[in-house]
Amino acid sequence: MELNSIQVLVFLGLTGLIAAATWWFCRDSIGRGEGENAESDYFLAGGSLKWYFVAGSITLTNLSTDQLVGMNGAQMALLAWWELAAVVGLFMLALIFIPVYYKYNCTTTTELLERRYENPHIRALISVLFLLGNVGIFLPAILYGGSLFMINLFDLDISLYIIAALFAVVGAAYAIFGGLRAVAVSDTFSGVLLLGLAILVTVIALNAIGWDLSGVPKERLTLIGAPDSDIPFATLFTGMLFIQMFYWSTNQTITQRAMASPTVREAQKGIFAAAAIRLLIVPPIIVLPGIVAFKLYGDVGDTAYGQLVGDILPAFLSGAFAAAIAAAVLTTFNSILNASAALWVMDIHETYVNKKPNVRRLSFWVSVVMVLMSFALIPVFNNPEASIINTVQQLYGLLSMPILSAFIVGLLFRNVSANAMIASVIAGVLFYGWATNPFGGTPGIDLHYIHVMAICLIGGVAFALLLSTLLGRRPIWDAHRVFSRSPEAMTPIDG
Repeated sequence: MELNSIQVLVFLGLTGLIAAATWWFCRDSIGRGEGENAESDYFLAGGSLKWYFVAGSITLTNLSTDQLVGMNGAQMALLAWWELAAVVGLFMLALIFIPVYYKYNCTTTTELLERRYENPHIRALISVLFLLGNVGIFLPAILYGGSLFMINLFDLDISLYIIAALFAVVGAAYAIFGGLRAVAVSDTFSGVLLLGLAILVTVIALNAIGWDLSGVPKERLTLIGAPDSDIPFATLFTGMLFIQMFYWSTNQTITQRAMASPTVREAQKGIFAAAAIRLLIVPPIIVLPGIVAFKLYGDVGDTAYGQLVGDILPAFLSGAFAAAIAAAVLTTFNSILNASAALWVMDIHETYVNKKPNVRRLSFWVSVVMVLMSFALIPVFNNPEASIINTVQQLYGLLSMPILSAFIVGLLFRNVSANAMIASVIAGVLFYGWATNPFGGTPGIDLHYIHVMAICLIGGVAFALLLSTLLGRRPIWDAHRVFSRSPEAMTPIDG
């Protein structure tokens, strides 16, 4: 389709409207990031986020081009399991983890690790792993997916890297100048637009084929994955559950939104609302358009969603949808930047460099460096053999299960040697890298990578407990104190 003035006007108008509405709601907070409450204001919105902003921000932080483009690019129903299983992860966050984060008054999830292990180095190590995942996997994948969609939607004859650069600059501006409050507000406004239009795209796409999926191979319509599929059915009961626990309950980018509410109850309301959206709305919009595209165009991979939207929507709606996708890219990008800045400032810089930095200025430079690094890594995701979502998940397994093992041991036990846990985390990264060889080549273990994740997690927990015992620090079961709401349970007990 040809780019026309209606598309451009609608796109620019809606994009500007979201920016203006975000500024209006956040105008009183612009400029914060200095003084006694700098960290709370900048990274947790001063503890002021209402449940609807929590729900909107969690939803759109996760729902970006790696979902819409990547999952629809797989062109099969099977990938809906990522979203259905996410509901379990959100319930874990609401009922298990959020009360603990509030009880320990955490600004970052990794702060909990320092308190439980009574050691700042385990906190710093896990933060470094989170940062490596953000800059090396999530940020470049988001820039690549969003830029690819725009090119396919408008049939643009322009370098993907030019569009990616625009996304990176504008997304960084939200995170740098507005802090978490601006990120969460823009997420919510953008989320309403994106979800509404994504549902419309799904309905129009099905109408285009008369709601008739005949001719689509049944393996693309089933939810029971074969052993050699992207999601073998057995993995739903092994690594899939742990992936959801990690992503929704320990990942700073997600939990930061819920930790920014004034109370646990307000945060839980937002999380439950996000879970309802994830269950009822998200699965159809991330698989059905891709299946329709398979019937119309064949196996076209990650270009499916952009090509379909460009063909079935009239000009004014395609412009609106482009604005919605742009908003999704920007909000996810700025959410990850803000969370990454929080991890660097609080977990690394304040521990090893300067205990009282200028939060806003330091966050600015952290964001600039991360934007440049992520932009340079876009070629890793350019034309991958697998869909974007599978590439992201398999790569992130290098970090996710070792990180989750540190949280599980820290929550369930006390008197565990921090050095033992650090060694176990490093060993977990090396084991997963050898077992799956995610960068290409022959894997060390002939198992699906999601199964390997479960082995990596269980082995990491067991190795840390055994090594701690050998080092003279016998782990003591402590879950009853961690999850108790009594004030005295917050006080560390020496082993």
